[in-house]
Amino acid sequence: MTDLATRVAPSGAAPTWRRAAPALLGYAAVRALGLLALVLWSAARDKSAYTLLTARWDALWYTGVAELGYGYEVRLPNGDVHSNLAFFPLLPWLERLGHAVTPLSYADAGLVVSLFASLAAAWGIFAVADHLYGRRAGVCAVLLWAVLPVGIVQSMAYSESLFTALAAWSLYAVLTGRWVTAGVLSLLAGLTRPVGLAVAAAVWVAAVASFVRDARDREGAPSGRARSTAPSPGAPTAVRALGMLLAPLGAAGYVLWVGHRTGGGPFGYLDVQAGWRNGFDGGYAFARFVAEKFTSFPSALAGAGLIVAVALLGWLYVVCVRQRQPLPVLVYGGVVAVLALCASSYFGSKPRLLLPAFPLLLPPARALVRARPRTSALVVAGAAVVSAVYGAFWLNGSGPP
Repeated sequence: MTDLATRVAPSGAAPTWRRAAPALLGYAAVRALGLLALVLWSAARDKSAYTLLTARWDALWYTGVAELGYGYEVRLPNGDVHSNLAFFPLLPWLERLGHAVTPLSYADAGLVVSLFASLAAAWGIFAVADHLYGRRAGVCAVLLWAVLPVGIVQSMAYSESLFTALAAWSLYAVLTGRWVTAGVLSLLAGLTRPVGLAVAAAVWVAAVASFVRDARDREGAPSGRARSTAPSPGAPTAVRALGMLLAPLGAAGYVLWVGHRTGGGPFGYLDVQAGWRNGFDGGYAFARFVAEKFTSFPSALAGAGLIVAVALLGWLYVVCVRQRQPLPVLVYGGVVAVLALCASSYFGSKPRLLLPAFPLLLPPARALVRARPRTSALVVAGAAVVSAVYGAFWLNGSGPP
């Protein structure tokens, strides 16, 4: 059986709109249902769905960066300092560009960017899944991403959709041997969110694995069934090296710029995050948060639910490994999940921080392909309704911080 890691699209080109059309139309339908539910729920509560999508939580910070630039901060009564330097610049840059070349406000531009980015993300997810497992798996993967309980975030003026689009297409470029494209997209992903390092890591491990494979081939030793991508036999070493060089420049460049601006040196960005009481602690704070749920009976149910959810994520990743996903895809999905779960604050944000980890959806997508078409349709339709109702309820309540 041909190793999935070495499969290459014959033309090396991205799937056409016609090939991806079922996935994109299905995605658009799910998101339209979610937005309709949000509009109706918000109207019943005398709230503005538009405001919820564009002018609350992180969306306000991104709009502020687009309009005023960096340097704004809020000092809280407890001494914490919330600086807008915590927010990476690509989305605000695009909002500023949209405002400059159209009559749109910064908030409107952010919503438009999110709309197109979400479609690009859906197409990228389809491209990766189609390349690995075929067209039906690609359609199912996109629909599963659309019906996630926090899928409404994909339609907000947040950076998740933009990041997922860049990450998915960077992975697809790696899988098809387009190293410079992969590096450039990884660079842009690194300018979008701190987790852009996951994309850079995927590019690096794929390139290193290809170098190792080449060395074994030169020595005449069997390379075995490697999980790494072997996209373009004979790809020049310099091309792969250039992709590796470009991949981390976005995230590294912004972090170093923040350190220079704040006077904190290479770790200045960590100081900015500390002002938000955020950081990476290996999951200790999250584990303590879950443990505290068991101090009373009602909250214990929530604690048990969190444990089940984390266990499910771990099981899905194990299945991804057993199904022999290519190494860069495994690395990307694993790093995104670890960074989301091991952040030390904003526990309510973890579901949306996991949105870019779409490789975890590939095993259930393959299961839907094997199921009867009617069963798959009922599962997706039911999940779409639940997602729409939950998204409307969520944004009209606590919402994503």
